Amino acid sequence: MFKVEKYTGSREDGYSLVKKQLIALIEDEKNQIANLSNASALLNQFLDRINWVGFYLMEEEDLVLGPFQGLPACVRIPIGKGVCGNAALKKETILVPDVHQFPGHIACDAATQSEIVIPMIKNGQLIGVLDIDSPEKDRFDQLDQKYLEEFVSILVEHL
Repeated sequence: MFKVEKYTGSREDGYSLVKKQLIALIEDEKNQIANLSNASALLNQFLDRINWVGFYLMEEEDLVLGPFQGLPACVRIPIGKGVCGNAALKKETILVPDVHQFPGHIACDAATQSEIVIPMIKNGQLIGVLDIDSPEKDRFDQLDQKYLEEFVSILVEHL
């Protein structure tokens, strides 16, 4: 049985705990949708000051909405479009302090002010992205990027 622990202490300690919780949730489960669903729920519980967290998965030439927590979202995003599509195209994390300054930003939720998107790469192939939005400008920083990339790495190993 999975037990939720409280996130206290430093941000680094919190991220360390959430990575351990992710492993506990997914290590014995092979179903991709179940693992992505629990991963998005875990991040939604852990991260404060966010309004959306979830996954877009590669399907043919587009990113297609996968498991998420938040308001209904854009269903299909072409590669190279918006923050998610650009992170997918470049296969690198994109951290956007102010989405209104990002050319071609796709506004699924008008409340979103900042965003971070981490590509999910397995065996050199892009399989999707983790997308996290916040209603605050400058919500995400390099520490978030480092630990969220580690979180995605752990998750991808189990997909």
